[in-house]
This record gives sequence, structure tokens and C-alpha cells, in this order.
Amino acid sequence: MTQPGSLVLVATPIGNLGDLSARALEVLGDAEVVACEDTRRTRRLLSAAGIRATRLEALHAHNERERTPALVRAMEAGATVALVSDAGTPTISDPGSRLVAAAVAAGLAVSVVPGPSAAVAAVALSGFNANRWVFEGFLPTRGRERRERVAAIAAETRPVVCYEAPHRIASTLAELAAVCGPERAAVLARELTKLHEEVWRGTLAELAARAAAGEPRGEHTFVVAGASPDPPPSAEEILAAVHDALATGSSTREAAAIAARRCGCPRAVAYRVALEVRSGGSVVSP
Repeated sequence: MTQPGSLVLVATPIGNLGDLSARALEVLGDAEVVACEDTRRTRRLLSAAGIRATRLEALHAHNERERTPALVRAMEAGATVALVSDAGTPTISDPGSRLVAAAVAAGLAVSVVPGPSAAVAAVALSGFNANRWVFEGFLPTRGRERRERVAAIAAETRPVVCYEAPHRIASTLAELAAVCGPERAAVLARELTKLHEEVWRGTLAELAARAAAGEPRGEHTFVVAGASPDPPPSAEEILAAVHDALATGSSTREAAAIAARRCGCPRAVAYRVALEVRSGGSVVSP
């Protein structure tokens, strides 16, 4: 009985060919099929790495649905399929998720050869706290969904990483400066790991002006610093909220719940204040 094959996600260089790992070379050389966005681009990569006999199959945003069943059948028949994108880690703002899901549903083994990622590289060099961060990828180009996503970035307290096309980078940075505030810090990385790599640091307003002044080219990844968290409510704010709730006839417990929601403080803190107000005692700082 033929042993089933597997799917291997292989990260490829985002610019510098020297970033193709030894393990990636081994997997790409041994795979019966390499599924890729652009066969010409991947063929050049494999040729530069000395790999010439691999069968390439196009798998991109426009044909992933129709090509996935055939690739799954190939794996079920014993083939190892390596999945690559044009650059970076497959499925991250690139096609491939449908193929991965189909392979998992078919009970096939799925593994990954990690490596280059523009998002990870950009947040690492940003200088912002990278313990927790958000990946937005490409923002919607227009409409309500774009406005909602931009508003979410403005409110996010963690650094946010985005990709953007060169012809839209200036307008996107200007829009973020208007919504997030012109003084919000940001870092823009252009052509990461390539010959003309650039890293711009400054405020959103400064980066927007710089992008608008020239003709940005190449791949752009930018990181927006997280918003400053709201300061905790003062004792006076909590007390005022409790008084307002009690004045409407709320019970002590209800007044505490209302004040907690209004001030964004723990309910136990608001309840302690409400008890003090009810008893007529002096309210200590929460």
C-alpha cells in the first residue's frame, strides 16, 4: 500500500538569496511538486540554488480553489508537495491557506520550514516592544471595512504591522496620521534584505510627508506604535459615577456595576466606594 505524502510550507527569501536555509534547500530539492505563486519566479530561485528538476505547479489567488483537489490527490498518492510564496512565509498575506486546510481535512501531514518574514523582520527592527504585537497585513483599499480597520489600529495598544503597495503608501500613512494622531511613532521598512533596503523612523506625519515627497518603490512594511493605554480612573471619577447611579435609585450593587462600566475600573473597587457612600462614611481612595 502506498504511503501518503505530505505538505511542507517552505519560507523563501524576501530579498537576499542567502536567507534560503539549508533545510529549505533540502526540502525543495526532494519534493515531487513545488506549488508556487509564479512558476517563473520560483524557477529562477531554484535555479540559483542549483535545483533544476523539480516539477512546479502554479497555485495563486485566482486558481487555488480549483488546483487544491489535484494537489491533495497527489499527496494521497505519496507525493511530497512543497508550498512556497513569491517571498516570505506561505499563507501570510499570500495564497495557500485553502491547500493547508484541505490537506489537514484529508488527514495528511503538514509541516513547515520557517524562515524569512517581512512582518517579523520589521517589528524586530522597529525598536517598539515586540513581546506582543498585531499583524494587519494589507488594509482594505476603501470603504467601511477600511475605516473600521484604521480606527482599530488607532485604538490598539500593541504595535501594529501592515503591508502596503508603493503607490498607496503615502495616502495610507497620511490617513493613519489623521486618525491615530500625527505624533504617533512609526517605522517604515522598504525593500527589506535587498540592495536598496531603507528604514524610516519618525512620526506618522513625518513618514507620510516623506513618502509623498518622492516616488516610493518596492515592498513596504510599516509598524505603527501602540496607543498609550488610558490612565486609570481617579477616586473622584469613581465617586462621581457612584453618586450619579445612586441618585437614579439604583441599589448599591447596581450602582457599583454602573460605575465600573462607566469608569473602566474593577467592580469590587466601585462596590467598596458605593458601600462607603451608603453608610455615610468617608470614602478612601480606591
